[in-house]
Amino acid sequence: MIEVKQNNDDKHGSFEAFIDGKRAGMMTYTWAGEERFIIDHTEVEEAYNGKGVGKEMLLAAVDFARKNEKKIIPLCPFAKASFQKSEELQDVLVN
Repeated sequence: MIEVKQNNDDKHGSFEAFIDGKRAGMMTYTWAGEERFIIDHTEVEEAYNGKGVGKEMLLAAVDFARKNEKKIIPLCPFAKASFQKSEELQDVLVN
């Protein structure tokens, strides 16, 4: 089971993934004004590659954006590719 925790301040934030209490990955973002944020980096610890950690963090970011009426600019290659593959996530993309 993957648990995702969000850290957020006025300028930056992150979604950290944990498996069995151990940090499995982190996705960082930077606020671009009050209405949108840029996902700028995603990393998954090598031991957790292929376990869906990146996807869970991305889904947490999308959930956060939807609940708070924010938009996402995916700059990191992982986030960008994930949004391109999943039409159901594209409602939170900046047009």
